[in-house]
Amino acid sequence: MTTTLILTVGAIVVLLAVYISWRAGRLDRMHIRLELARESLDAALVRRTAVSLELAASRLLDPATSLVLAAAAHEARTAGPEEREHAESDLSRALRAVVDQERFRDRLADTPAGADLLEELDAAVAKVLYSRRFYNNAVGVTRTAQRRWLARTLRLAGHTEYPSFFEIDDAPPKALAAE
Repeated sequence: MTTTLILTVGAIVVLLAVYISWRAGRLDRMHIRLELARESLDAALVRRTAVSLELAASRLLDPATSLVLAAAAHEARTAGPEEREHAESDLSRALRAVVDQERFRDRLADTPAGADLLEELDAAVAKVLYSRRFYNNAVGVTRTAQRRWLARTLRLAGHTEYPSFFEIDDAPPKALAAE
């Protein structure tokens, strides 16, 4: 009787330890996925900024439009962590204002460098959209896992804070979305 009780308690303790270890490992993998998603989002935002600056400096736009686009891209590139979401939203709005001008795509496509620049811009805008969705999905899953009672009680996430969503206005220009 005593041996059976000791073996049963031992088996329960071992199973509980395995389960807790599995949950901690899963939470750690979620944090790694979250970091990779954030790096991918940052890379996509930097690429979109670079393409926007390239478009502004290409002499394919009128000077006023170039200046507005360059200013928004510069602000997005140099913004600190607190202002980044706002600056990236401003860049999205500036891109929409530029690209959605009447016959913009036609005029740009007629120039030798314009077609390649449009293709790069299309890809960069789409990459930001998908990267942000992927990152926010990873944030949601990680936050849910961190809020579970076992993770909170045993502090399986350590002292990490809840990750925050990255909310920007990343709607593509109508001319880019139409294709």
